[in-house]
Amino acid sequence: MDSRAMAAAMVGAVVGCVAGYLFFTDEGRRLRRQLEPALDDFARELNSFRTTINKAVGVANEGWHLLNEAMGDTGQAAQSRYPSARQTSPF
Repeated sequence: MDSRAMAAAMVGAVVGCVAGYLFFTDEGRRLRRQLEPALDDFARELNSFRTTINKAVGVANEGWHLLNEAMGDTGQAAQSRYPSARQTSPF
């Protein structure tokens, strides 16, 4: 057996043990019930962070657009250089 197969077998065994503990023991069920609200909160925070990042990107793109307008770079050259809304900023 090569080292990759041995590592895969060990990872599979560990995952199986953890799943068995979480789903088939009373202690595992209690642990799952305690973890679920924390994971929900974490997912909510990640979504909030993603929304914040998207807003920041929008503001940066708008600033880049206004800078281009102020510099007089609003013609066809600017449009061909940045063909889509996602490519208007160097950030």
